[in-house]
Amino acid sequence: MTATTDTTKGTTNNQMKTDHSRASTDAAHTHGGGVVPEASRADRATSFELSDFPVPTGREEDWRFTPVDRLQRFFAGELDGAAPDVTVEAAEGVTVERVGRDDSRLGRVGAPGDRTAAAAWASFTEALVLTVPRNHVAAAPTMVTVTGTGADGVAAQHVLLRAEESSEAIVVLDHRGSASLAQTVEVDVADNARLTVVSVQDWEDGALHLSAHRSRVGRDASLKHIVVTLGGDVVRVTPDAAFAGPGGNVEMLGLYFADAGQHQEHRLFVDHNEPNCVSRVTYKGALQGKDAHSVWIGDVLIRVAAEGTDTYELNRNLVLTEGARADSVPNLEIETGEIEGAGHASATGRFDDEQLFYLRSRGVPEAEARRLVVRGFFAELIAQIGVPVVSERLMEAIEAELDRTMEHATA
Repeated sequence: MTATTDTTKGTTNNQMKTDHSRASTDAAHTHGGGVVPEASRADRATSFELSDFPVPTGREEDWRFTPVDRLQRFFAGELDGAAPDVTVEAAEGVTVERVGRDDSRLGRVGAPGDRTAAAAWASFTEALVLTVPRNHVAAAPTMVTVTGTGADGVAAQHVLLRAEESSEAIVVLDHRGSASLAQTVEVDVADNARLTVVSVQDWEDGALHLSAHRSRVGRDASLKHIVVTLGGDVVRVTPDAAFAGPGGNVEMLGLYFADAGQHQEHRLFVDHNEPNCVSRVTYKGALQGKDAHSVWIGDVLIRVAAEGTDTYELNRNLVLTEGARADSVPNLEIETGEIEGAGHASATGRFDDEQLFYLRSRGVPEAEARRLVVRGFFAELIAQIGVPVVSERLMEAIEAELDRTMEHATA
């Protein structure tokens, strides 16, 4: 197993960048022609104008792990594929609107950060807006089911989730079917609100899904952002979170399971731009089968004004069979020494044959022993998710994936 860990407590270094995972695995990350170097995360370009983003070549830092050859249609100026079917089961008190792109509430959380996100912004015609009213506590999750109607053309979709002041709710975005979808999800959490957002990517084989999540968290507000990726050909989710006042809390959780030929990529950015805010990131993934590929990039920026920040990010990957690859790159950039704590950890390892031998030596059949090891790997994270309808779905999905694991193991 290869593992890298970095933890900083109360550092006095005003310009500190840590990227130990990348440095320790350079041999595995070689790309023809070299990778375009990246400046500070604070300088990353954002824009609503498509022309401000060149077509990716795969040499850019943001795209160096991505199979851009499979995504060329997403880089066009106009995305005109058939929109997915969307159904909403709203909790009592949560309002549901379908609005035109001229609605003044759209685009206020932040501007797109790459060409695909800009193309999605330029191409959608109708947006889904969900609002949790001020002081309202939703008694049940709001379920949004997004069903693809085909992968022939690239569709654009825009979703805005609004939690008004002192409200509390859970929203689940459930993606199914077959699609080529460029999606934007804006999340606006007002002061003292509590919002949980779950995005499940359970696409059929052949689906392509690139989704930009942009979140703004107000004073003393909390956002729990959960990403679950199980299906699809290429899935790339880029969650960004920034604070709009002191005392905010962001928790980002992710679980993914990549099979043969699948590319699953999660690129996170937490922008600590306000004092006394907390962020925690935990992503875990398993991979199996030839050319299964997962990518996790975790960027945390602590700006000069963000004194009192407390942040930590963790990524773990479990490689179940030969031929699978996991890339994991945690990045921590600190511009002030007046923080409570900051750190990260990343590890990728093969299935532990010693654990398997231990269980089998005590009479546990091989198939059940493998299940126990993988269940244990994911158990703590599933418990953290804390949304029963999602947790149950995850356990069923993991069981189905473990059936495939046995197929790989006996092939």
